[in-house]
Amino acid sequence: MSDVLTPEQRSYCMSQIKGKNTKSEVALRKALWSLGYRYRIRNRLPGRPDLVFKSFRTVIFIDGCFWHKCSDHFVQPKTRTEFWMNKINGNVARDHSNNEALKSEGWQVIRIWEHEIKASLEDSVARVVEVLEEQRNVLYLKDC
Repeated sequence: MSDVLTPEQRSYCMSQIKGKNTKSEVALRKALWSLGYRYRIRNRLPGRPDLVFKSFRTVIFIDGCFWHKCSDHFVQPKTRTEFWMNKINGNVARDHSNNEALKSEGWQVIRIWEHEIKASLEDSVARVVEVLEEQRNVLYLKDC
């Protein structure tokens, strides 16, 4: 089946896909901020994490199901399959190498699927808070 949109229309549609400040990302940020957890969103760390908790040495990535190949929701494109699979598989490989680079620098990495936030923001927040509190204890014990 061929694409029903012209190349110009497809280009426009793809250009409108947000990479930052998505609804899921903003919802998670607001929830964590309201609980008193402070973070940064602009950084130069490997992979450019969505949230950086410097004092906890923890970073969060919020991954979209299509772009990062979610095992639950990813559907292989029917057009230009080879192009898209190369791109998406490259994203997955880059995610893995960024995780390893961050871990080797002493960062705790949390990856949350966008669908997890949509399904239950509370569960996602609880997961992040649990990791942050564990990190607080680990870092506190190191300082003693």
